[in-house]
Amino acid sequence: MRRMSSFLFFILPALGGYALTSVYLLKNPLILHRRKRTAFYCTHISHRGGCGERIESTMEAFTHAVDQGTQMLELDCHLTHDGHVVVSHDENLQRQTGHDVTISSLKLQDLPPYKERLEVTFYAGRFSSGADRKFALLEDLFRKFPEMPVSIEIKENNSQLIEKVSDLVKRYNREEITVWATVNSRIMKKCHRTNGSMPYSFTVSRGLLLLLLFYSGLLPFVPLGESLLQFYLPRIINRTFIPKKRILRNELIVSLLEKVTMRKSLFDHLAARGIQVHLFVCNEDEDIKAAFDVGATGVMTDYPALLSNYLCRNRRQE
Repeated sequence: MRRMSSFLFFILPALGGYALTSVYLLKNPLILHRRKRTAFYCTHISHRGGCGERIESTMEAFTHAVDQGTQMLELDCHLTHDGHVVVSHDENLQRQTGHDVTISSLKLQDLPPYKERLEVTFYAGRFSSGADRKFALLEDLFRKFPEMPVSIEIKENNSQLIEKVSDLVKRYNREEITVWATVNSRIMKKCHRTNGSMPYSFTVSRGLLLLLLFYSGLLPFVPLGESLLQFYLPRIINRTFIPKKRILRNELIVSLLEKVTMRKSLFDHLAARGIQVHLFVCNEDEDIKAAFDVGATGVMTDYPALLSNYLCRNRRQE
């Protein structure tokens, strides 16, 4: 009993001191860390080029989003059979074109057109349309918008694709304003090895580690290489976005996910360290407001005109 009392006598003050130090450094991170200085700061991000107002990932969509005042374009890339980097969310084109074929099996000239009306993934029951139904080349996007920041998600562990994306980024002198994004840490390591000059975002496993560090109190002491955190706004799940995974259709799971991940103190800490927090996909005013209220530095939307109107009314756009 006496040993236990002696142990508690030393351990409780140590734990208390650790907790107080952690809380203080969480609010004042620049004591230990130099603030990241990215070449861009975005409050307005267009998901798949703003796929609620034009057909996703087409040049018409990207042009419309830029005209509406977007500050970053978010997109995905795949490689055609003849080696062209194509902007497309899916590798298999069934959803987008109605043809059950893969981009990697086709030459650029053989890619089918998008459907005339395409359902908006994060807004069930809503459709987009437009005059442009052609798949865009990443190079054409870089050529047309040389100063626009772009977040490129790499879904395939494909060295040739990663190298070609990196080569295009270098050719158009975009290393400071083009972001590597992927959910897979193995793919991210390959992206970063291929071009370490590009900023990069958190993967799923790194995001889980971030939460572990936050809840354990260790986050203020740990250096972070990432420049962006891009994550779901959980409140949209099962309301505007119906996930394929059954576990995410459980309201209790989604509620728990929101309570665990949407921590303003965490997002404020990251922002103070120069790490931008982008929450997606916000397609209604109430969701945009919720994202900013919880500490997001930027919002990703399928509706760039709607987001611009919100930012204009609330004077948040820089």
